Amino acid sequence: MFQYGQKLIMPKCAGLVAKRQLPCIHDLCARVQNGYIAKLKNISIPETKMNLNVAQILYQQGFISSVSRGNHIGIDYSMTTPENIATRRYWLSLKYRNNNPVLSKMSAVSKPSRKIFATVDEFKTIVGGGRAGMLGPLQPGEIIIVNTPLGVYEIHEAISLNQGGYVLCRAH
Repeated sequence: MFQYGQKLIMPKCAGLVAKRQLPCIHDLCARVQNGYIAKLKNISIPETKMNLNVAQILYQQGFISSVSRGNHIGIDYSMTTPENIATRRYWLSLKYRNNNPVLSKMSAVSKPSRKIFATVDEFKTIVGGGRAGMLGPLQPGEIIIVNTPLGVYEIHEAISLNQGGYVLCRAH
């Protein structure tokens, strides 16, 4: 029970969205990578717009098999209501090839304390094999997911839209 004068211990993600700071992309990266390490067929992630956008990019790039809506128990296509909103999740079907994970590593680049911003020209340098600031070159089979003013995109899409932004994560 909370007593007056006692400090509350808040999770790292608490209050970040309200302050328009970086959402908890590191939580998503950890869940996906741990799911592959444990050789799970499906994993669940919190139902947020950012998580859905990143999951859709992972699906389009072939790192996961499907994205489904559900609750904390499993896939469930019922409507989201104020009564069940706390239990709503996205379920990702992980992909394996010859019993080996398709995704070997997924890591957050920007952190709440240090956002890594890049311009379109810096994105072009990274894709071309060069370094731009703290960002290393794009490796074969790797994707970089960025948050632009127009939305969340894979780095090649951001370049084609001529949009810079901050780098969320890398996956390969």
